[in-house]
Amino acid sequence: MINKKNIILWVFIAALSFLWILSWDMSPEKNFVYGVSFSVFHSNELKLDWKKTYLAVLDDLKVRNLRLVAHWPLTEPKEGIYNFSELDFQVQEAEKRNASVIIAVGHRLPGWPECHTPDWVVPLSHDQHKQELVKYIEKVVNRYKNSPALRYWQVENEIFLRFFSRSSCEQHNEKASEILDEEIALVHRLDPVHPVILTDSGEFGTWYQAYRKGDVFGTSIYLYVWWRNAIGPLRYPITPAFFRIKHSLTRLIYGTKPSMVIELSAEPWLLQPIIDTPIDIQLQRMGIDKFGEMISFSSKTGFDTFYLWGAEWWYWMKQNGHPEFWDKAKGLFNNFF
Repeated sequence: MINKKNIILWVFIAALSFLWILSWDMSPEKNFVYGVSFSVFHSNELKLDWKKTYLAVLDDLKVRNLRLVAHWPLTEPKEGIYNFSELDFQVQEAEKRNASVIIAVGHRLPGWPECHTPDWVVPLSHDQHKQELVKYIEKVVNRYKNSPALRYWQVENEIFLRFFSRSSCEQHNEKASEILDEEIALVHRLDPVHPVILTDSGEFGTWYQAYRKGDVFGTSIYLYVWWRNAIGPLRYPITPAFFRIKHSLTRLIYGTKPSMVIELSAEPWLLQPIIDTPIDIQLQRMGIDKFGEMISFSSKTGFDTFYLWGAEWWYWMKQNGHPEFWDKAKGLFNNFF
């Protein structure tokens, strides 16, 4: 007679063994690639001269891999009236330095409040919203698809993470998958040369939808967060093996494709804007020790390409008497971190 308890025990042991094997980092020694996200929107929040900040990222840090963001409110501030001056400058300066860029397009893009909606779009119906979204994406793609600096398009940002920023994305989330499929098809049709990146949260995302739909997969890594409820500030209780297991399982099911960490947290997670937060609180949430931990942690996840989030903050901190983050990043991008 079969002992059910023994069967359950052996299944449990087999599952643990399988996950243990998936947690191995069996890849050869890696040559890591580092880049940064840069956002005019975020620079403006910090009251920085965004051009000066961007040129410092290029020429002082010597960053050569950039994720740029075509935030809709900046790109089309009024219906049918487009502003490409900021993005043109960023792309052209990247071209001069033989840098590569990812351009993120869509409604939900990097930076709080996640969904960036022009004021004139807010009162529109869902169908009208979608029509205008398609027009804006088409304008952006056609303008930059022939840039020698362009490497990838990113369509939307962590769009499957629906519980996060629900208040600002609720209407968009209702039919997000339907819109996403149309957006991807549109970008592929307009520009069949450059692959499309889809992204998902590293800690909470299931990964399978973004991984399956995109040509390239991007995820995020956040360790130190600060929830608004009673939990307060915390460090997620995870190790690099968490990401290796998750990535291995995804590849096992859906096959291997280019993958990267598109957003590696390297600035503090706060409850209010940075400039309204005392610097000592900022240093508690992302001191130079935590900055170094993020780099070390990420190097053990099995990924080899990382776009850091926080370059504008490093520059702001440098202007406010704390150059250590900028200097540490300079070492990272000059290969002697």
